[in-house]
Amino acid sequence: MTGLDRSQTPKTRPMPHKRTAMVASLDIGTSKIACMIARLRPCPPNEALRGRTHAAELIGYSQIQSRGVKAGAVVDPGECEQAVRQAVALAERMAKVRVESVLLSVSAGRLQGQLVEAASDIQGGAVTAADISRITSAGMRHATGVGRTVLHALPVSYALDGVKGVRDPRGMVARQFGVDMNVVTSDATVAKNLMLVVERCHLNVEAMAAAPYVAGLSVLTDDEADIGAAVVEMGAGTTTIATYSGGRFVHASGFALGGQHVTMDLARGISACIADAERIKTLYSTVLPGGSDSRELMSVPTAGDSERDIPQIVSRATIANIVRHRAEEIFEMVRDRLADSPFAAEPKARVVLSGGASQLTGTLELATRILGRPVRIGRPLGFSRLPSEAKGASFAVPTGLLVYPQYAHLEHVEPRHTRQLKTGTDGYFGKVGRWLREGF
Repeated sequence: MTGLDRSQTPKTRPMPHKRTAMVASLDIGTSKIACMIARLRPCPPNEALRGRTHAAELIGYSQIQSRGVKAGAVVDPGECEQAVRQAVALAERMAKVRVESVLLSVSAGRLQGQLVEAASDIQGGAVTAADISRITSAGMRHATGVGRTVLHALPVSYALDGVKGVRDPRGMVARQFGVDMNVVTSDATVAKNLMLVVERCHLNVEAMAAAPYVAGLSVLTDDEADIGAAVVEMGAGTTTIATYSGGRFVHASGFALGGQHVTMDLARGISACIADAERIKTLYSTVLPGGSDSRELMSVPTAGDSERDIPQIVSRATIANIVRHRAEEIFEMVRDRLADSPFAAEPKARVVLSGGASQLTGTLELATRILGRPVRIGRPLGFSRLPSEAKGASFAVPTGLLVYPQYAHLEHVEPRHTRQLKTGTDGYFGKVGRWLREGF
């Protein structure tokens, strides 16, 4: 077993409430790489977003086509490194700053959340911060299997002498103290390879976070998290899910199906090249049957190198049928994952869709029918100066990473994995990388 197995990825320290900080997010996806640089300024409480202590002002931004990534995991480090360098350089040029460290998302590696209970006797009578750390560490280690690494260890609630539902037990008296916690893990090799690519770009990883969790931080209101909600992050190579209950992130899961599989189905089904299939999917496809589709025809270039190839005529009904079958499969898998999560016990909870694949025409109606829940498309909330192309569902993850440091105080962090944010209007992250060096 390597040093990375049963360990925790780097985590940042909580944001100081009254200080300004500079943050950079990096979302390495299957179809695109997005980098965002923002200045976080203290702000007054917001009724809809009560958990946020800072407002994010975007000062640098880029998105480019991803290379060297399949299903959210690095498959060609050299290609991926070049793409990351390009994305970060473009964002730096716009922001007129130099990025030293980034917050990094993880969508691959079979994301899995496990609800863990841990308990212990209290020696001194009153619960201390040391008691909380000791018991939470034990629960986290118990939930981490061989070859897995912890992305998040989030206490959901505490128990004192069997009485559950305690939010903050510090200073309270009990003979036995327990914790229920959500431990989110990923394949260690996936996290390792993502981090290696970033380190090869002479960047440090300030923290790593599960893609659906940070998407939820971007697109959910506090009321939705309190009542109960599931965020379904529909990427090109993966679909990942974060479940919220009582204002807490309580479960995560995912599988390796996404928008790129729709593109490949189209390319095979209408004998088109992948680039043409992607264009047709984006501009013309729908997951809704009927309407005028059966009567509308379109010319599609034939896959091949010869300019003499005669374009084929394809009905939009044929395209819709191919797209719908794959979209139905994805939402049926989402439905099954939600049925096996705490979300099943939340009758009033809604589903919020994010990610580029959620923007297909008719996705909302199809998801509502298959999931049997109220569904809406999520968009980044509470950001200023976002470019128009970054205001949609496909940028929930990179914008959520900018919010993530404000929620770092909710997580249990093993001491050697904490990283300190440097603050100030022109501050940068401190240098990191010890987790990678120690693990390998």
